[in-house]
Parts: sequence; C-alpha cells; structure tokens
Amino acid sequence: MTGIYDIEACGIDGASHKLSEYAGKTLLIVNVASQCGFTPQYKGLEALYREFAPKGLVVLGFPCDQFGHQEPGSEAEIASFCSTKYDVTFPMFAKIEVNGEGAHPLYRFLKGEKPGLLGTEAIKWNFTKFLVDSKGQVTKRYAPHDTPEQIGKDLENLLAAG
Repeated sequence: MTGIYDIEACGIDGASHKLSEYAGKTLLIVNVASQCGFTPQYKGLEALYREFAPKGLVVLGFPCDQFGHQEPGSEAEIASFCSTKYDVTFPMFAKIEVNGEGAHPLYRFLKGEKPGLLGTEAIKWNFTKFLVDSKGQVTKRYAPHDTPEQIGKDLENLLAAG
C-alpha cells in the first residue's frame, strides 16, 4: 500500500468502495459509535459536512465497537440510528476495528501517518478524527473531545489553501 487512495472499505450498505473515489477532496475520517458520550458529535459532523461539502469536504464515518461495546448494532441498525437521530447524510461505512491485529488498513495507515501523544499509534476512544488534505496527506489528528466546531477553523484554512 502506498497511500490512502489505495485502500478499500466496505460501505454501511455492503458495497465495496475504493478511497480513490475521494481523491481531490478534503477528508475528515472519524471512528464513530452510537452509544458513546461523544455520540452527539454526529450533529456537528453533519453540520461541517453540509457547510463545507461545496468546498470539497467529505466526512467519512467508520463505526467501531472496540471501546466499551458502544457500537453493538448491525450495519442496518447503525444506518437507521444515524439517519433518524442525527439526519446523517455523509458516507458511513461498515463496522471496523481500529486497533490490534484486526485493525482495518485505513486505520493502520492513518495511525502510522499521524501518531498520537508521545508517538503512540493506538486509537484511545471513539470519535478520534483525522484530517486528510486533497492530496491524500494526513494533516492532523484530533482527540475524541475535540469537537467538530473546533475543527471547523482548521477546515476553513485547509480548504482555502486548496
């Protein structure tokens, strides 16, 4: 694997997607969960998506059940929850693992490009976010407590830079 655009992921609908579909777009990639204290961030993520999509942003949600069993539902249940509770319209993917032997190649890539505090690669909790520029470079990693509203400033700057 040479870059983010070489990675494939299964959509929440079961269809396979190459991340090359998003080449030239700015990406905000988030591991999400429906029963987490940070779950209300779906609202802010959707607001960012709606505001910045015309300028080239795509938010990508990757459900993960590795933290406190906070994403126990099936893909259909997750899709229904996101749609009815938060009116999510950004692309959602099938449930994945972000840590350990079964970590999805996307998260292996993201963690390798932008380690966390003190160089640790592990994802610490749900709603860890990665910002990827339009050239496929991982520019920033955000902690779960970093809100979509806080990230909006970085997005404005990145999208303005092209």
